[in-house]
Amino acid sequence: MDIKIQFGLKVKQLRNQKGWSQEALAHKADIDRTYLPGIEAGKRNVSIVVIEKLAKALKVELTEIMNLKK
Repeated sequence: MDIKIQFGLKVKQLRNQKGWSQEALAHKADIDRTYLPGIEAGKRNVSIVVIEKLAKALKVELTEIMNLKK
């Protein structure tokens, strides 16, 4: 499975565990609300800066958000 898809699924899983909408997570991570669906769908090549913003918003370590299942 493509790493972008794996990462998107991980973000979606963590977001769903919090019970947040995509818009809520985008707001908390200070990213555009239209950008997050592309991340979760594996269509965006996400920078390390955005990964850090998502991890902080989700209150998880970078190692957790990058722990991708193959």
